[in-house]
Amino acid sequence: MSRSDPGEVRFSVRLTPRGGADRVDGVVEGVLRVRVAAPAVDGAANQALVRLLAGELGVARRNVRLVAGTTARTKLVAVNDLPVEHLVARWPGIRV
Repeated sequence: MSRSDPGEVRFSVRLTPRGGADRVDGVVEGVLRVRVAAPAVDGAANQALVRLLAGELGVARRNVRLVAGTTARTKLVAVNDLPVEHLVARWPGIRV
């Protein structure tokens, strides 16, 4: 389990910008697959990812942040104030 502090859960996301729509495609080999309509220009795709994950998990956008991979397709995301059990129940197979 990857946690830097007790109220934070971290997981990997494989992001596809310009994916036609903002949606979660599921978990593949422990990594969450996500596509967003926004291009990977000026952080637009990263912002769309944060908005989408916050909405999917029912947390405020300020509780979702990119820890690593801002310019890469695979990103490390941290979410505050989210029980690990909630994340695993939402996306079975995700590696946290």
